[in-house]
Amino acid sequence: MNASYSWLRAFVPFDLSPARLRDLLTARVATVDELVPLRADLSGIVVGRVVEARRHPNADKLWATRVDAGTGELLEVVCGAPNVVEGKLYPFAPAGTTIPGGLKIERRKIRGEVSNGMLCSARELGLGEEGGGILELDVSAAPGTPLLDAMPLGDTRIVIDVLPNRPDLLSHLGLAREIAAVTALPLSMPEIPGAPESTPVSAELSAVDRQLREMASQLASLARSAETLLGRAIPHTAALARLQQGAGAVAVAIESPQDASRYAGLVVRGVKVGPSPEWLVRRVEAVGSRSINNVVDATNYVLHELGQPLHAFDLYKIAGGRISVRRARAGESLVTLDGVERTLDPEMSVIADAERAIAVAGVMGGRDTEVTESTTDLFIESATFDQRRTRITRRRLGLSTDASYRFERGVDPELPVVALERVAKVILATAGGSVDGAPIEADATLPEQRLVSVRPDRVARLLGERVDDQEIMSLLASVGFLVTDGEDGALLADVPSWRRDVHREVDLIEEVARLRGYDSFPDELRPFRPGNVPDDPLYVTSGRVRAALVAAGLLETRAMPFVAGAGTGHVRVTNPLAENEAHLRTSVLESLAKRAEYNLAHMQGNVRLFEIGAVFAPGGTLPREEMRVALLVMGDRRPPHFTEPRPPRFDEWDAKALAELLARAALPTREARLEPGDGTDVLWNIVADRETIGAVRHVPLDAPDWAAPAFGVELRLGVVSSDAPAREAPGAVYRAAAGAAAVRSYRALPTTPSAWRDVSLLVPDSTPAAELERVMRTTGGELLESATLVDSFSGGGVPAGHRSLTWRLTFRHPERTLRDKEVEGRSDRILRALEDELGVRQRT
Repeated sequence: MNASYSWLRAFVPFDLSPARLRDLLTARVATVDELVPLRADLSGIVVGRVVEARRHPNADKLWATRVDAGTGELLEVVCGAPNVVEGKLYPFAPAGTTIPGGLKIERRKIRGEVSNGMLCSARELGLGEEGGGILELDVSAAPGTPLLDAMPLGDTRIVIDVLPNRPDLLSHLGLAREIAAVTALPLSMPEIPGAPESTPVSAELSAVDRQLREMASQLASLARSAETLLGRAIPHTAALARLQQGAGAVAVAIESPQDASRYAGLVVRGVKVGPSPEWLVRRVEAVGSRSINNVVDATNYVLHELGQPLHAFDLYKIAGGRISVRRARAGESLVTLDGVERTLDPEMSVIADAERAIAVAGVMGGRDTEVTESTTDLFIESATFDQRRTRITRRRLGLSTDASYRFERGVDPELPVVALERVAKVILATAGGSVDGAPIEADATLPEQRLVSVRPDRVARLLGERVDDQEIMSLLASVGFLVTDGEDGALLADVPSWRRDVHREVDLIEEVARLRGYDSFPDELRPFRPGNVPDDPLYVTSGRVRAALVAAGLLETRAMPFVAGAGTGHVRVTNPLAENEAHLRTSVLESLAKRAEYNLAHMQGNVRLFEIGAVFAPGGTLPREEMRVALLVMGDRRPPHFTEPRPPRFDEWDAKALAELLARAALPTREARLEPGDGTDVLWNIVADRETIGAVRHVPLDAPDWAAPAFGVELRLGVVSSDAPAREAPGAVYRAAAGAAAVRSYRALPTTPSAWRDVSLLVPDSTPAAELERVMRTTGGELLESATLVDSFSGGGVPAGHRSLTWRLTFRHPERTLRDKEVEGRSDRILRALEDELGVRQRT
């Protein structure tokens, strides 16, 4: 998110430098990645006062002046501008300054007179096109004051890392709201130069809203009456979604309600499209956008100000006076504003007129209806598009825009009509014209009110310090929460529409901590913990092992568990980050070997590394996962010293000693011993209770000739999960890590044969497979040993909106062989139950 420092100050009158504002935002709101001065090229320009001006003795069109630039002495400066006046202030570039455009000002003689700098025009400073004379300054600044300090020219772009859970911060209003809350300063909307105090939109907003709600109420009442007469429910919500309204000779409708919850529009007539005024250009360019014309700039201005994307259509180019939100048709194409013809498909959502698609919904408009210099009448779109559908459309087109970025993360559903009022003001102020009628809205499906309670006692327990009830209410109210007293001493917060991330009590507690300031809480360790659940045994063991290895002088690494995986025992990742590391490792030493090779490639041959991490092996539904610790040592045993210029190098006996240290730390209550290995790769095996749980080995490396041999130790600590005996985890090792016996359930292998039947079912896409399994197990009774989904298919031969699921039903009696009639009867009973309860029938 790019924000303008000056624009934020127009919302909140704070007295903070860009650097201090950066620190405040990072500490309380979101991380600021960068501050970008936008007019750093003016940093060398100062305010200069012309003390004396006389005609140049050797040139009729030049002036010989003496300038006070705040240095304590008057500078001789030759000037060719006709408007130089004694006593006036002008921008002055001293000798040695490089002005915008790359010209370096040097001290030199001009027609026999020495010039020690230059008095500058607006064109020379990039502040306008006027170049016939120097720029007279109307400021009250002392000579020598930097021009950027004397005039509001030096805006700063603030680059903020906004996380996906806070889309409300993707606007200047959202950031300003947070700044106002933290600084306790008032928040107000910036004035639009030349805008009317109110527009027809403002006057008619309440009337339109009232009309919509009355029509929706009437429609719901009719639906209830019909429901009583017909004995079935009437989908009045869907009917409301298709409700059409018209104003300004345009009708709008939502044909695909799941793709847009709101769609509003406004007609503005009689505009004059042209260059934007300077203030609007500065605002748009400050956030990294390019000024196009006054209409397009107005929509971009409101996007960055409020966070609501808008789009302006040329009203004359909309066929049939009709706008609709629908899915694209197969084979349909559209030339977008960037001049690229794009092929659409039915998974994409578009804006269409009576004849064809004219924009990609939530992403980019079409070239056929774009605003040009000949445009006089506008239709301005303001909508709330579905996050998932926008993401699908954007990905398939490979097209990312400021609008799609915001729609994918979620836009405040209350904003569309508010943004129309704002953009109308900007357009009327910069392009003229008049608003034709009330805003047009096809639907107003707003989210339900969210009420979340927060208990002050819970706040104190999680934050470690008591926060007064009134302070909690004040902090939450400062960012838009309406907080009232609830039941049993709790506080009840009405969540504002723009805070889509707040759903639970802990979310409100996080807000209290953030707004109060994390640095306001004590940082000392307290003699209590937030719960009485003991730490996981593997966590305790890992901490003990880590402390022992760090004390022995080893350094911990935290590598990603991805490797090339040439062997067959590796598990391939479904969506790998890189194809050259597309498998999960089977040994931690695989990762440490890569780290050692990296060190050797950088001429570092003394390596002492360890890692505590997971390894993976093929399993059932999920890979089998174990926690292991491994270490790798090579090179000098200790740092060189003047008493020992050439320290001894690590050998297999050092590795054995480290293995013994590791075993004592990992298995404090068990006796572990080292037994000789094969002598080539494995030097010693680490054995506990007759089970090999680790090894000391040579580690082969892709190493230069000068590198010392590498030795590694790897030891199993336990399984990450103990949910299934089929994982075949080393139970003895896990018990040692846990410090207590791990309880496992076993049962004898069956002695009677099983009978199985495969059934293929036509299942609606909306019915989850888990529901089918529930009905099968309930109906199948104790004879049904398992119900396993073995195949899923959709496509040819399967009705639309359905999928074919094949289940294998396995039946078994614990004491005798089942008869065919028993199996068939139980299978038929399951099929009837599926059809009666879920409407699922067998595929024939």
